[in-house]
Amino acid sequence: MANEFPESREGTANSRHANLTSSLDLSTSLDHSVQTRIFKIIVIGDSNVGKTCLAFRFTGGAFPCKTEATIGVDFREKAVEIEGEKIKVQVWDTHYYRNVHAVVFVYDVTKMASFQNLKTWIQECNGHGVSSSVPRVLVGNKCDLVDQIQVPSNTALKFADAHNMLLFETSAKDPKESQNVDSIFMCLACRLKAQKSLIYRDVEREEGRVRLTHQPDPKSNCPC
Repeated sequence: MANEFPESREGTANSRHANLTSSLDLSTSLDHSVQTRIFKIIVIGDSNVGKTCLAFRFTGGAFPCKTEATIGVDFREKAVEIEGEKIKVQVWDTHYYRNVHAVVFVYDVTKMASFQNLKTWIQECNGHGVSSSVPRVLVGNKCDLVDQIQVPSNTALKFADAHNMLLFETSAKDPKESQNVDSIFMCLACRLKAQKSLIYRDVEREEGRVRLTHQPDPKSNCPC
């Protein structure tokens, strides 16, 4: 009988250790099961307005040395943190409207035709059933080519206001404008994060000058 008590205490200790290990395993399992939201943002507009370059600048922080016409489905992604939540922002350089969360309409400030064609792109977007509740912004790219500008800022601003969009004027090429390029996508990401209707999804891969209509909250890390 004397030997039974140590064995019992040892058995209790082993049981506690097993329970602790089980709890740690469960905690680790829960950590791995936490889902990350993915925001799909599409960038659309005429060819050669700089859609791919804007995507490169935001996701990679650099301007591509060489770009070619985008064919098929193409996207890049960047992990960001907004108010303590890690989010993946996918920038789709293609007219792939399925499950889109936000839209960026791009025109070339040095080509009036690209600005005039925005109406066609908006009609195409609406024709694919993209809800009016989906956030949209207007981006005038190549503002570094000051001597070649054909689209006045006030004209673009009136168009943006008429379609309930923020207007950003920037340059994907000019490194000094990189922060403004970030503001475009971070602004949309912040808006999307605030939408309670967005559900969590499993992490997966699917195969400037800045002109704002209002001033950002200095206490927030969101640019709009």
